[in-house]
Amino acid sequence: MQLYLVQHGLAQSKEEDPARPLTPAGREEVERMSRAAAAAGARPASILHSGKTRAQQTAEIFGAHVKPAHGVHAVEGLDPRDEPHRMREHLEQADEPVMLVGHLPHLSRLAALLLAESPEREIVAFRNAGVVCLGRSEGRFAVRWILTPELVQP
Repeated sequence: MQLYLVQHGLAQSKEEDPARPLTPAGREEVERMSRAAAAAGARPASILHSGKTRAQQTAEIFGAHVKPAHGVHAVEGLDPRDEPHRMREHLEQADEPVMLVGHLPHLSRLAALLLAESPEREIVAFRNAGVVCLGRSEGRFAVRWILTPELVQP
């Protein structure tokens, strides 16, 4: 099973807009990264996001390029301060590829939990609009590939 972890794109500050939508540069970067992820073979059956504006917009842009069969949906358990064990339980039951679009520190803690059984260790340095592909085999996750904006030129 493939798992794609995506940090939302660059968003406006709370002072600019309390809803924190993507900035124009953030939207452009997410577009570029979603095209690159599709070209790299990202094929999630569904995209799940936190429901926050910046994550929803990022998820929808990725959805337009990777075309998940089961669509794009908001779920609980992906907020910045949510406990990663909750999402791990959900992922352990998953049998189809899934993309999670969320926030730091949650994504970092979830990746560390899945890869090293310790949510307190930073294993992956996430970037806005970056994609980390993990693969699960025999009950264990391993990093398959990582795309960062620096690697995907305009």
